[in-house]
Amino acid sequence: MCVTTGSVLIATVYAFWVTPEYLVSSVLRPAAINELDALNRSEIYQLPPGEALIKVGASLESYETRLGFFRENQKLFSRFERPGRTLEQSFEAFNHNSINLVLPDAKKSDSLNTYIKLEMSYPKGVDGVAILNGFVDYAIAIEREQIAADMDVIIKNRLNEISGKLDAARSNYDTEKEAKIASLHESDNLKRSQLLDELKALRVQLKTQRTDRMAQLNEAIEIAKSLGIKKPTTPSSLGEAGRSSQAVMRTEVNNQQIPLYFMGFDALEAERAALALRKSDDFTEGRIAQIAKELQLLEKNREVEVLNRRENEDLFLSGVQPLRAEVARLRNLNIDMSRLKLVTIDKQALEPLGPVKPKKALILLAGLVLGLMLGLAFALIRHATRGRNASIVTSPSLPHHLGDYSKKAALSTSERS
Repeated sequence: MCVTTGSVLIATVYAFWVTPEYLVSSVLRPAAINELDALNRSEIYQLPPGEALIKVGASLESYETRLGFFRENQKLFSRFERPGRTLEQSFEAFNHNSINLVLPDAKKSDSLNTYIKLEMSYPKGVDGVAILNGFVDYAIAIEREQIAADMDVIIKNRLNEISGKLDAARSNYDTEKEAKIASLHESDNLKRSQLLDELKALRVQLKTQRTDRMAQLNEAIEIAKSLGIKKPTTPSSLGEAGRSSQAVMRTEVNNQQIPLYFMGFDALEAERAALALRKSDDFTEGRIAQIAKELQLLEKNREVEVLNRRENEDLFLSGVQPLRAEVARLRNLNIDMSRLKLVTIDKQALEPLGPVKPKKALILLAGLVLGLMLGLAFALIRHATRGRNASIVTSPSLPHHLGDYSKKAALSTSERS
């Protein structure tokens, strides 16, 4: 009876002396699709609700995130600080024993069973509700800031990429423009050279024709002088020169070219003198005037001048309109990251109704059961000891002096009990 009472008393003292521990929990579920619609429609950052929940869960599990929350809220963790410990050591004691992340069964992958549960056990005197809710909000804010930073980097990278494409388009345009100007100059130079060659050839041809004409005239003059033809005449007139002169009108049809000397040496000499005084034969050929016109037009290429006078050459870049539209879209993106809802807090941590440790009733019951067991064991041992002593006293095979000693021992034992 004394053993049982003592065991129950010890269990009672332990149950009411040990510091109570409480347990709070918070449950997170995927956010609604419309909460992430603005982010996903940006075509920059794709984040389905399930992945957002995984990201927040990874942040809740992150040592760095927990340490950051611990550092920023040291007043909430003053109970975990111990003399002689550094801040990191105090955090390690809290992180190792207090917060536990519970994930759903991997076999049940449907959306109804997708959640993250965060549990925290804490001793009396600690504001566990504020710690857990604050930690969840802190982890969500950290992940939101990380997504915002990722978006900024992605947008800058895309703008740099588009800027590189625009620079490449400008370089390509400059190359094409220079090539076109060079091609136009080359074409003009080629055409100018061809026209000058044609002009030179025409002048040589005209000079040769004039020389040949003068040679023909010289020959015709000699013939005309020898025939006495001073004035222009015809073969018929020349044949009737010795007949009586009468006023006769003749009509002569001849399909052959009349020799040049029939022009008379007066006309022929006059033509020869004019040809000898001629300094240029250009006026005799209409093509020379046409060549001069074309050469004059080649003096300035107006297309080249227009190309060189362009001020805003970006307007003439080809294939860059989609790039410019993308630049305008990226620069005008206005996603309010502060209102971005990554997860839905299905259950916030609430003040517990009672401690989870110690379980006083269970401790008292265990003390009672243990006391009964110890009392029963002690009684059995005592009963077995008395029976053994009695058998020793009544044994006839012992010597006389040993028997007397055993009697005395038995009497002393019975007196003590």
